[in-house]
Amino acid sequence: MSPNRLRFGAFIAPFHPIDENPTLAIQRDLELVEWMDRLDYDEAWIGEHHSAAYELIASPEVFIAAAAERTKHIRLGTGVSSLPYHHPLMLADRINQLDHMTRGRVMFGVGPGALVSDAFMMGIPVAKQRDRMDEALGVLIRLLRGEEVTHKSDWFELDRARLQMTPYSRPSVEVAVASQVSPTGSRAAGQHGAGLLSLGATSVGGFNALRSNWAIAEEQAAEHGKVMDRGAWRLVGPMHIAETREQAMEDIRFGLDKWIYYFREIANLPIVPEGDDPVKAMVDTGLAVIGTPDDAAHRIQQLVDQSDGGFGAFLLMAHNWANWDATKKSYELMARYVFPRFQNLQDNREASMAWVKENKNAFTTEVRGAVGARIVQHIQEKGADNIRPEIVAMITGQAAPPEKAK
Repeated sequence: MSPNRLRFGAFIAPFHPIDENPTLAIQRDLELVEWMDRLDYDEAWIGEHHSAAYELIASPEVFIAAAAERTKHIRLGTGVSSLPYHHPLMLADRINQLDHMTRGRVMFGVGPGALVSDAFMMGIPVAKQRDRMDEALGVLIRLLRGEEVTHKSDWFELDRARLQMTPYSRPSVEVAVASQVSPTGSRAAGQHGAGLLSLGATSVGGFNALRSNWAIAEEQAAEHGKVMDRGAWRLVGPMHIAETREQAMEDIRFGLDKWIYYFREIANLPIVPEGDDPVKAMVDTGLAVIGTPDDAAHRIQQLVDQSDGGFGAFLLMAHNWANWDATKKSYELMARYVFPRFQNLQDNREASMAWVKENKNAFTTEVRGAVGARIVQHIQEKGADNIRPEIVAMITGQAAPPEKAK
């Protein structure tokens, strides 16, 4: 993958407040992916959570299967599968099946599990989550490449395990590891030559850690004979845009407070900055963009510069800050006015327009000459009585003779 054409997508946890019908909320998530597919977004990543009431999707694989049937080209990833919660063979088999069902559109995002409450319900010690992720990832990558694996652990066993179907994607589906501020994800990505999902890229800590985390991944990759690909590096951040900043601020009055409440009071994820005015703090620190397409493009360019070499995709953190119509409009404005700035979509159009403008006088002279020649030909053949003088003057660029006095 080349980072020259920045890809765009969404990271759909999702976040639904508890005053909303959960059945309809999941349907709305599917509608969002369909809308993104129509707007030519590249990717959608679907979360896995089992508690805390907001992040409703328990099985990203089930969601992806449904979304794949409703879409044409958008790639669909687990965002992310919590590896300590699954036996590696079962998870690998599900991902491999999706690889075939989607004809290679599936991606495999992995992590240790973000909600402590999920691990608690399953009796998984929080202190072991990251170690278990590392152990599971090593065998999952081998399984997904079609290899036979024997492995004995204190929490799972594999005895000459192999997937029944050869992977559709070769050598396997794309794998990406979730990373925030700590180096855990970067180290795992580097050790296995996997992609990197920087989930907190726009937070102060995540933004400042972009270069160091990528350097850690490259260092680990070199030690394990792997190569990191910047095109497989994805940065995630929340945005809502409208035609004006005032309209964007008005839009988010619909649901931003509920989103802030979830992160501050329920989830163990300290995303929202402290302060009397959390919205102002989110905008001032760069955590969120609530503004115009120009504001969104400016922030993405800051991320490109901070990454010191570029990355492959920017993913909008999906949310319910605005109502459905305003949310759809925000995604559309991104596609119409932000994508082109990072995908070189206007380069040839601008060059063509500039070339025509620079040569306008020459082209006009050529046209007048060609039309004038035909007029002269017609006059020579039929006479000039039926051609008005002002028309001849307009075409040839010559002054029309004065009208005769009546």
